[in-house]
Amino acid sequence: MKTIGILGSTGSIGTQTLDVVRANGDISVKAIAAGSNIRLLEEQIREFKPAVCGVWDEEKAKDLALRVGDTDTKIVSGMDGLMEIAAMDGYEILVTAVVGMIGIRPTMAAIKSGKDIALANKETLVTAGHLIVPLAREHQVRLLPVDSEHSAIFQCLNGEHGNKIDKILLTASGGPFRGWTRKQMERVQVEDALKHPNWSMGRKITIDSSTMVNKGLEVMEARWLFDVDLDRIQVVVQPKSIIHSMVQFEDGAVMAQLGTPDMKLPIQYALYYPERRPLAGDRLDFWKLTEISFEKPDPENFRGLALAYEAGRAEGSLPVVFNAANEFAVAEFLDRRAGYLEITDMIAEAMAHHTRISHPSLEQVLEAEQETYEFLRRRQEKNNFQI
Repeated sequence: MKTIGILGSTGSIGTQTLDVVRANGDISVKAIAAGSNIRLLEEQIREFKPAVCGVWDEEKAKDLALRVGDTDTKIVSGMDGLMEIAAMDGYEILVTAVVGMIGIRPTMAAIKSGKDIALANKETLVTAGHLIVPLAREHQVRLLPVDSEHSAIFQCLNGEHGNKIDKILLTASGGPFRGWTRKQMERVQVEDALKHPNWSMGRKITIDSSTMVNKGLEVMEARWLFDVDLDRIQVVVQPKSIIHSMVQFEDGAVMAQLGTPDMKLPIQYALYYPERRPLAGDRLDFWKLTEISFEKPDPENFRGLALAYEAGRAEGSLPVVFNAANEFAVAEFLDRRAGYLEITDMIAEAMAHHTRISHPSLEQVLEAEQETYEFLRRRQEKNNFQI
């Protein structure tokens, strides 16, 4: 029997992780946590009977505790609650499916307690990879990627221990605005950007995919997961999302992982690694597929990707600023307080304003995040005043 914990159990990755649990009879859920969706958390508590459930919102946690007072599940709240779940005994894999830098401290706590990490929270490595990766080595735990692209790379590297990677080919769908110019994107609305052509994801990551910021975050994450120089990670646009990523070795051989766009595959692979289990769902039909096409990315019109490479090459605290600025800007766009193109404008402005720290501590990482938020709040207030 495998026992897991899930941070972000009500989101896209979290709910699909629980689908994997339902489909297999040998996974027990020890703990779950989410932001504020107490209706769904109550349903999950009654179905999976976790020992502990965390709620980020303290008032919502009190409400949930009343709702599930007839169960044995302990309700905790805030960062203290996440840290308690991360460090508690009784399970061996923590699925980190929360969005944003909120995942850093619980991930570090889980590593220190000897748990493997099924990593779906890319911001953890983007902003604190220099802290997380050495910590995982020190405590001899595994970072098992859940993102489809990083899982694909991970699968391609199976059995290739010691063979040098020449290049990682990180695939991208191109999003809903593939081929558009910035001029064409000037009037993009929230509803337009939330229409991803292939994947069903949460709102924030769907916006990130449309700007290609998400691909930039994945480039930086891959650098830490696979110990490859940033300039050996090449983004390739593959619109059908059939090839999930590829690895080119120094002899010129290229290994690719293909499949239908289904996040349950990388989730299940991470939970059972190195074993493969049966998984229901569609299969590729190569007679119907007939061809797979490729394109170069467009960093001029999709500035998020170019800015990500700039931040990733600089390392230090600049990736923190890139990520925090994007989180702030996407929230402003989703709340209709900023235009679509302002997302990357804000990232660029925040990066230009920041004084880089070469090897930030955890405290300095979190301070850089808050300083970025404050800089952009002032920017927005100034712009609103001028209007």
